[in-house]
Amino acid sequence: METLKIIKIGGNIIDDEKALLSFLSQFSELEGPKLLVHGGGKLATQMAQKMNIPVQMNDGRRITDEANLDIITMVYAGKINKNIIAQLQANNCNAIGFSGADGNTIVSEKRSSQPIDYGFAGDIKQVNTNTLELLLKNNITPVFCAITHDKNGQLLNTNADTIASELAIGFAKNYKTELYYCFEKNGVLEDISDENSVVKNINTKTYQTLIDDGIIADGMLPKLNNCFHAIHNNVAKVCIGKPSMLFSTNTIYTTIQK
Repeated sequence: METLKIIKIGGNIIDDEKALLSFLSQFSELEGPKLLVHGGGKLATQMAQKMNIPVQMNDGRRITDEANLDIITMVYAGKINKNIIAQLQANNCNAIGFSGADGNTIVSEKRSSQPIDYGFAGDIKQVNTNTLELLLKNNITPVFCAITHDKNGQLLNTNADTIASELAIGFAKNYKTELYYCFEKNGVLEDISDENSVVKNINTKTYQTLIDDGIIADGMLPKLNNCFHAIHNNVAKVCIGKPSMLFSTNTIYTTIQK
């Protein structure tokens, strides 16, 4: 079975132009079928502030009202996605940009307003890989932003980590899927102030211990929940760390195990 690498980038990689260009250059050279998922970084928030549109957050999660959805769509599916596509083309990697609405690839439903109304936030219900598989077989790389749709004409802001996880699961029936979460840290850290304190392997049992000890908390919790969701649903490999884990055998990173 052929290996498919699904790579999600976010955080400082999106916000730092030099880091992004360096990553895309190396990503272009990866052999075999690959798919890229990107978050939005800080750009949507900065754009909203310039337009005097309030940005509301709850425990680090954005509340997406109609005005913010417009901005997110413009920034994620427009500026960031198309700039990434242009850079990949410049590096001779033929790519096409996607939201979940394109090709009906990812269908979500609007999150329940109880107990908190997150507005136009989407929870994924269905992944359709047929269109994407046609592209991959023709050496075309899909690049996903963090927007899905509800099949009734409504776009929805959707967590990019979740999109990457669900895509990896969706492809697992026809590929050996490997999922890589790339960000600015070396991996999951025992001590947030020590870059070298990487927890190299986390399984279901040690994961709970790390939560109980307060080592894993806040924004890392939903990311790791997506990791375990993938590894328990036929995804062959799940890793977290800096992008160098994709290109160098000497890199330290975190591997998720059952």
